[in-house]
Amino acid sequence: MSATFTSLGVPADLADVLARQGIDSAFPIQEATLPTTLAGGDVLGRGQTGSGKTIAFSLPLVARLAADPKPRRARFPRALIMAPTRELATQISRTVMPLAEAKNLRTAVVFGGVSQARQEKDLNAGVDILIACPGRLEDLLNQKCADLSRLEVSVLDEADHMADLGFLPVVKRILDRAPRGIQHMLFSATLDNGVDKLVDRYLTSPTIHSVDAPKAAVNTMEHHVFLVDADLKKDLVHELASGAGRRIMFMRTKHHAKKMAQWLSKSGVPAVDLHGNLSQNARDRNLEAFSSGAARVLVATDVAARGVHVDGVELVVHVDPPAEHKAYLHRSGRTARAGSDGTVVTIATPDQQGDVRSLLKAAGLKVPFESVSPDSDAVAAVRGEKAAKVAYAAPVVQQPQQRKAASGEGAGRARGRGRGRGRGTERGLERAGVAEAGGERRTEIRQPAERSGAPARRGSGRAASVQAGAGAESRGDRGAARRQPAERAGSGQPGQSRSGRGTRAGAEGQAARGTQKPGVPAGRGTRAGTAQRPAAGRGGNTIADAIGRDLAQAATGRARGNRRATAPQSNQKH
Repeated sequence: MSATFTSLGVPADLADVLARQGIDSAFPIQEATLPTTLAGGDVLGRGQTGSGKTIAFSLPLVARLAADPKPRRARFPRALIMAPTRELATQISRTVMPLAEAKNLRTAVVFGGVSQARQEKDLNAGVDILIACPGRLEDLLNQKCADLSRLEVSVLDEADHMADLGFLPVVKRILDRAPRGIQHMLFSATLDNGVDKLVDRYLTSPTIHSVDAPKAAVNTMEHHVFLVDADLKKDLVHELASGAGRRIMFMRTKHHAKKMAQWLSKSGVPAVDLHGNLSQNARDRNLEAFSSGAARVLVATDVAARGVHVDGVELVVHVDPPAEHKAYLHRSGRTARAGSDGTVVTIATPDQQGDVRSLLKAAGLKVPFESVSPDSDAVAAVRGEKAAKVAYAAPVVQQPQQRKAASGEGAGRARGRGRGRGRGTERGLERAGVAEAGGERRTEIRQPAERSGAPARRGSGRAASVQAGAGAESRGDRGAARRQPAERAGSGQPGQSRSGRGTRAGAEGQAARGTQKPGVPAGRGTRAGTAQRPAAGRGGNTIADAIGRDLAQAATGRARGNRRATAPQSNQKH
C-alpha cells in the first residue's frame, strides 16, 4: 500500500488539491524523494517519464515558498523550473498551478516560438515560480527582463533530454546566475551525456533516488512488432488508427506527420498533427482537440515524446521506428502512464528488421516479430473496437478581410485621393449632379465623387460621352475615369483639381470662353475627364472633337497633335 501525502509531510491543503484530482496516494518516486525535498535537501531523482516526477518536485517547491512568504518583486522569481521543450513546460505548469494557487503563489511560463511581450508583462507583475525553457530564459536574462539573484529553489526536469538537445551549456550559464547554496532538484532518466557533470557542479551532497531501471516498463506495457510488406504499411497504419480509443502515432519527419494526419482525417479517422513546424497556437489547438476527443489520433514527431500527457492513451504506434532506444522508451511512455495499462506497436518492413531488433535489445526488451497483413487477427486484437468513420471537414482557411465597399461622398473623395482611381459611388455622383438616366452603371461607378459645393459635371457614362462628342467606350474615357482626381470643394471651377491643374475639359472650356484662370498654365490639365477625345485609331474624329481641338490649340499657342494638344508649357520649345 502506497503512503499518503500527508504521512510524507505534505501540507494538508496541498494534499487536498491532489485528492480533488483523484490522486490520493504517492507514486514510488514521490514516496522516495518527498521526505528529503520537503526538508530542503538536494535530490537527484531517476525515473522514467510518466512516473510522477512533476508532482515529486512541485509539492516541496510550493510548500517551501509558502512556509516563508515574501512580497513579490518584479523580474525576481523565487523558484525556477527548467524543462527542455514547450510541451513539457506547459504540462508542468498545469500541474504546478493548482498547488500554487492554493498557497496564493503566482506562476509564469516562458518559452520560445511566441512573442515575449506577454512573458515580460508577467515577469514585471512579479512571479513566485517561473517555469521556463532554457533558450528563452537566457534571452530574458540578457535583456534584464528577469533576474535570478533572489532564487531559492531550482528544478531541472528531463536533464538527459536537455543534454540530447544540446542545452547543457545554456543550463550551466543560467544556473551560474543563481545564488550558491540554494536547493537543487534534478530529475533525469539517465546520467549520461554530461548530466553527471551538472550533478557534481550544482548539487550539494544530493540524495539519489532511483525508482526504476532505465528500460521499458514491460509490466504495464504490451509490446508488439508487426512485420509488414512496404506496400501494405499504409493500410496497416489506417487499421491501427481506426480504433475507438485515443492513440498516438510517431513519425520520423514533420512533413510525413502532417501528411499522415491529413490522410487519416480524409479517410474517416479524425487526426491532428504535432511537430516542430507548428506555431504554439496550432500546437495548443491540436492538443486540445486530442485531449477533448474531437480527434482520436495524434500523429507526432519526437517533439511529443516527452511532456505530452493525455489521459487514456491506449495505444502508441511507432510508424517509423526511432533512431535510438531512449527515443523508443520516451515515445512508448505516452501510454501506460501512472500505473495504467497500454499497448506499444512497432511497424517494421523487411529491410528494417535488423535495426529494430538492435533497438529493442538496447531498450531491454525481447519482443517476437509477427508477420501480419492489415486484416490479420493480431492487428484487430491490438486495434480493439473499430470506430465509425467521421466525415471529413476541411479546415476553414481565414481569408484576409476584404475591403469594404465605399459608400457616401467621403469614401469617394478618399479613393480619389489615395489611389488616383477616382472610384466614386452613386451617392457621390448624385450629389455632384450626375444624371443617372441613360448612363451605364459601370461607367458611373468609375466617376469620382464631387466635393461638396463643386458644380455639377456635364454627365457621366454614355450620356456624358455623347454630350462631349466622343464614344463612351473609347480608351480615353475609361482611362480618364480611373485617373481623374476629385475636385476641390467650393472651388467653383470645374476644371480645377486639388493640385491646381485643371482638367483637359476645363482647359478647353476656358479656351472656348477666351479666358484663362490666373496661376494655371495654359494646357496643364490632367488627362482625366477626357470624354471629348476618343482613343487614337478608334472611330475617327467627330466635328465636335475637331472644334474642341482647334480651340485648345489656339489657347496653347502650338498644335502638337490630338494626343499632345494640352502639353504643359514647360515641355514647349521657345
